[in-house]
Amino acid sequence: MFLLTAPTPAAVDRFLADREGDTFSYAEIGATLGQPPDGYNIDHNRVLIGEGCETYERARIAIRQWKMFDMPWTRLLPDDAPIEVGTTVAIAVRHFGFYSLNAARIVYTIDEESEIRKFGFAYGTLTEHGEIGEERFTVEFDLATGEVCYDLYAFSQPGALLARIGYPLSRYLQKAFAQESKVAMLRAVSVDGGAFDPGKVVVK
Repeated sequence: MFLLTAPTPAAVDRFLADREGDTFSYAEIGATLGQPPDGYNIDHNRVLIGEGCETYERARIAIRQWKMFDMPWTRLLPDDAPIEVGTTVAIAVRHFGFYSLNAARIVYTIDEESEIRKFGFAYGTLTEHGEIGEERFTVEFDLATGEVCYDLYAFSQPGALLARIGYPLSRYLQKAFAQESKVAMLRAVSVDGGAFDPGKVVVK
């Protein structure tokens, strides 16, 4: 859905209510758990966000609170949506002179206790979304090294007509989101709420 002005809370509520019967817009549901499907753009981004149990717990809380969306031009609505399979959310994006509302639904969650602890989830696009595909957001704690990492993994292709026409812009926004999402997570887990090393933000 494209809008000329920022979506109001009432507009977001209507948008989400209308999405209750929506289906996923792609067939490879859950594929971010394994081999990516053919015919999609693949994006994998990862960043070291700290070390130790406390950092990992802060990172888990940050994921639950959708802190990876904490950036000026993107909003996740509702911002207190539960990290549960079946939860539907709206992603509001400010473009150049207009806005869009995009719907996604949580496909699966991850909460693994092993030598590498993992916590997170993946959501997939619904029919009312500018893109087609799935994205996974996880934090990982390597008990052997003590390192805590934030990991994004996605496959996508343009869906809506405007997304296909504006394909270079669409890819630019996807890459910008990944970069700013990593910075947002670094900020979220830092003890003072702001100190981090941008030099550790690495795009794979």
